[in-house]
Amino acid sequence: MKSREVRELSPAELRDKVAEKSEELANLKFQLALHQLDNTAKVRIVRRELARLRTILHEHEKGIRTLTGSAVIEARETNR
Repeated sequence: MKSREVRELSPAELRDKVAEKSEELANLKFQLALHQLDNTAKVRIVRRELARLRTILHEHEKGIRTLTGSAVIEARETNR
């Protein structure tokens, strides 16, 4: 996912994506250890995506960056 796409997600969606990517990274590392992973670059890609998600989630939590687009409307609805 590109940063632009990630920034449009609500904090709840970001948390879900972080959990998904964390699980995917764990599975990839397991496959790598068992020498079953053909594309070793996938570990690097997923690790960077996970870092991107966590950074943007942290920005939202600290108020450094505000939500954009449809994520603003969705966040308001979940706060009610």
